[in-house]
Amino acid sequence: MFGVRSGPGGRKVTRRLLAGLAAAVLSSAGLVAAGTARATEGHPAAAAAPAARSAAHPAAVPAHALTGYWQNFNNGATVQKLKDVDDAYDIIAVSFADVADRPGAVTFHLDPAVGYGSVDDFKADIKAKQAAGKSVIISVGGEKGAVSVNDDASAKNFADSVGTLMDEYGFDGVDIDLENGLDATYLTQALKAVHAAHGDVVVTMAPQTVDMQSPQNEYFKTALGIKDFLTAVNMQYYNSGSMNGCDGKVYAQGSVDFLTSLACIQLENGLDPSQVGIGVPASDRAAGSGHVAPSVVNDALDCLTKGTGCGSFKPSKQYTGLRGAMTWSTNWDATNGSEFAHQVGAHVHGLP
Repeated sequence: MFGVRSGPGGRKVTRRLLAGLAAAVLSSAGLVAAGTARATEGHPAAAAAPAARSAAHPAAVPAHALTGYWQNFNNGATVQKLKDVDDAYDIIAVSFADVADRPGAVTFHLDPAVGYGSVDDFKADIKAKQAAGKSVIISVGGEKGAVSVNDDASAKNFADSVGTLMDEYGFDGVDIDLENGLDATYLTQALKAVHAAHGDVVVTMAPQTVDMQSPQNEYFKTALGIKDFLTAVNMQYYNSGSMNGCDGKVYAQGSVDFLTSLACIQLENGLDPSQVGIGVPASDRAAGSGHVAPSVVNDALDCLTKGTGCGSFKPSKQYTGLRGAMTWSTNWDATNGSEFAHQVGAHVHGLP
């Protein structure tokens, strides 16, 4: 993000604004149908023996789910252990995996700044969250998480290493927050391999707005390529600038119309409503721009699912079954009095 602020959507604002302006130009011409910096370096290697995932089938992600990123570093937000994450969060994305020494491979190192006495304590918290019906997944990427999956070898390395982390820590799945480009062919191949090895895997994605403007974009193609097991795409509706909605008009970031008209692109181009979520910052300190009041998120959710609470953009139909919402991060939400968890979380869980 910027300075001490880290999270999905951490790419420089200037790049996002340029993307938004480019999209606006394309729209006016009738041609159109936007992570996180690691705050701490030098983490010690995670010790302890592998902890096999529970033999019991993990709890299914609820039909309407609240997703939150948990920070494995201290960047000025409230420092939390996993057990401190508000119970409203159904999917907790541990941020972030680290780049390993093989192309495409990832690993994970617990940051001492979070305050765990041991890796085993961290694993115990994962199990406790799962026992409470939550899914805990490992997020790959962020602004500086430059994981490259662009050939058969790196796709295999990615799949194998994600599977190893799932087995060692007990993670339920993986979140894709690659913000420096991706290859749909090989990332799809890798994620299918993860699914083949772990049939109950939870897979989420956090593309930037520009990445989901067209089903021809690599991120969008990846989502469609794994549609048969994709859990949710929680696009980052922030650090973006104005973008095109599904009606070809340009909408300004930070409005109900921005959230609904961009979600419509995904909903009308192949994704099921159950695979679409709205991602926003938990506070104005959590991102460079794009924070909105919980009431704006709730209005957008109602507009998409019930046809109420809309701004000037009104979807042509109602998308009942919409998955829900996401925020960066559970830590920034705690700093902000857990406003997102309490207000948006309650609303998400009451969706039709």
